[in-house]
Amino acid sequence: MAEIKVLVLRTAGTNCDQELCYAFEIAGAKAETVHVNRLIAEPNMIADFQILALPGGFSYGDDIAAGKILANQLIHHFREQVKQFIESDKLVLGICNGFQVLVKAGILPGLPNANGNGVKLQTTITYNDSGKFEDRWVYLNPGTDKCVFIEPGRRVYLPIAHGEGKVCFADEAVLEKVRADSQAAFRYVDKDGQPGDYPVNPNGSTDHIAGLCDPTGRVLGLMPHPERFVHKTHHPRWTREQIDEPDGLSIFTNAVKYFK
Repeated sequence: MAEIKVLVLRTAGTNCDQELCYAFEIAGAKAETVHVNRLIAEPNMIADFQILALPGGFSYGDDIAAGKILANQLIHHFREQVKQFIESDKLVLGICNGFQVLVKAGILPGLPNANGNGVKLQTTITYNDSGKFEDRWVYLNPGTDKCVFIEPGRRVYLPIAHGEGKVCFADEAVLEKVRADSQAAFRYVDKDGQPGDYPVNPNGSTDHIAGLCDPTGRVLGLMPHPERFVHKTHHPRWTREQIDEPDGLSIFTNAVKYFK
């Protein structure tokens, strides 16, 4: 394929769309921001792209709940198009607010009965246990080898910036299903790769989960911001440490490599 095209979906309150476009472009793709109203008017245009990306920010001011309004638009206006998009071997990435949207639309983790059509969702993302907005860098261990965005075994260091990042499940059975199917894409750890309480786990997320993938491994959502570490100078200690490939950039290059 000569050109990998990325649709970066934006709406009122989205504020990380340009950074996300830049990250995909330096990874070798061609990214275009598309307002949700345009996609509602032309839902079939999504078929012209290989990757759908939902950036971070505060869509619609996070009224009601973080990501909920945009999730409802996705469900009611172009759910079938997104479903076909995923089934046609394409990729979806949701970062921070985008992750919240994917979960509240029932796309992640993609378990039975989590379809967003009047059926109670089995997974959600809610307020941090700390009761405050968390803005810090965190270490993540990959929790799966099935997700095409992730380099197996590579611990990454990425920034977070959210007030609602705690991943929760309806019951233990749902969590066990996520574990059994290797859908915990990333988990919060310390610099030695060990799980821990706050601030290692910055929001109290169940099972230290920082990101989820769907059963195919082609849909990824995560709370940390990989688009904010795509150049070595983004790292807070770049003048003191050897930085090879920035950890955030690896997620975007893996997505592009999937098609090449």
